[in-house]
Amino acid sequence: MIKRFIGVAAVAIVMVSCNEQKTAYVDTTKIVQEYKEMKDVEAEFSSKSDSVRKQLDSVARSFQQEVQAYQSEMESMSQSQRQEKEQELMQKQQMLQQQQQMQSNRLREQSTVVMDSIVNKIKDYVKEYGEENNYTYIFGSNESANIMYAEEGLDITQDILKELNKDYGGSSEVETEAAEEVEE
Repeated sequence: MIKRFIGVAAVAIVMVSCNEQKTAYVDTTKIVQEYKEMKDVEAEFSSKSDSVRKQLDSVARSFQQEVQAYQSEMESMSQSQRQEKEQELMQKQQMLQQQQQMQSNRLREQSTVVMDSIVNKIKDYVKEYGEENNYTYIFGSNESANIMYAEEGLDITQDILKELNKDYGGSSEVETEAAEEVEE
């Protein structure tokens, strides 16, 4: 009888302590989409990508003109001159492809490093926010719906987003209010 009482008491204590835990969640997709620093970095890398593409397109056009010039002159060339020119053009084409691949990889690597840094910054901020506001758990939710249901008021996405944007570069109340209106 006493063992049974202790068992029931232990379950009751666990249930009471579980009720004291403070939980919330953050919509990580929304954070990534609406965080100003993330938007700025995406715009910066989009601009860099466009610049690289324009540069490579210019080089490719020049190469294409060289190929066309060769095609118009090849009838007047000897067999050995044609072979030499074709070999030269193939080498140039391979160099252009390698250059394009290298620049694309470099840009992708730079983007990955910066994006990872921002994601870590967000994680660190959410951890700090959780500690300061006495949360036991703050879950992340995304388009794959890790959180299928949550009680109203447990979504702290806007709070986190507002503070991250304010820390990054001064939060505009109009933008925050517009975001909250869209959410409603």
